[in-house]
Amino acid sequence: MEITSTDLGLAARVQQLTKTYGAGESTVRALDGVSVGIRRGEFTAIMGPSGSGKSTLMHIMAGLDAPTAGRAWIGDTDITGLSDLELTILRRRRVGFVFQSFNLVPTLDAIGNILLPFDLDGRRPTALEKARIDGLVETLGLTTRLGHRPHQLSGGQQQRVAIARALATAPDLVFADEPTGNLDSRSGREVLALLAAASREHGQSIAMVTHDPVAASHADRVLFLGDGRIVADKPRQSPEEISAYMLASELGATHAGAATPAVTR
Repeated sequence: MEITSTDLGLAARVQQLTKTYGAGESTVRALDGVSVGIRRGEFTAIMGPSGSGKSTLMHIMAGLDAPTAGRAWIGDTDITGLSDLELTILRRRRVGFVFQSFNLVPTLDAIGNILLPFDLDGRRPTALEKARIDGLVETLGLTTRLGHRPHQLSGGQQQRVAIARALATAPDLVFADEPTGNLDSRSGREVLALLAAASREHGQSIAMVTHDPVAASHADRVLFLGDGRIVADKPRQSPEEISAYMLASELGATHAGAATPAVTR
């Protein structure tokens, strides 16, 4: 009998995932046989130096990029062989995204951006969903900003709109790529607290790519990547523990492979 992701308590997983770019001598191996799962209801941080493959891993897990080899699942759905249309519908209904660059639609006001997943799905929020969105808007301090367009909002407010949009449909799985990268420390802390609450209080699975030890310390679990492989899988860590581990691994890598070219991805 085949073991499913649900049996394993996984919101997403990849198996023997490899991703290469280029050909011949210039081939770059961004991911090298990675097998890992994102557990349900858990906040997972994915860390590693530039070029370690962390964003590539997240993009393939989310169905935004295709692997060179290996397979990826969202829940029990093997997304590796899905068409672009099938992937688009699956992402729209089951996955939320928060990007460093916010990715808001400039011509829509804040509430228009928050409701965009429903508009794209051709439906209006149910009463329950509307109550949830109202709660998110209040928690995020956006009540008085709903009629403002992105250019009228601060960076922190734009990121909060992006988070409300990502959580509006109550997706099983939320991917966040450097979500605090463009924010001041106070706004960044608020964003991280919201992501942590989404997993703790609403059972959502959060996977966050970050290079920031303070951001990663909000997660229940920290995955470290190096040279396209998972090099460590640790439970909740303090910022100091994360910094010490990253420094030690970078020093180790420097001594071990001074001749190895860095991958800028």
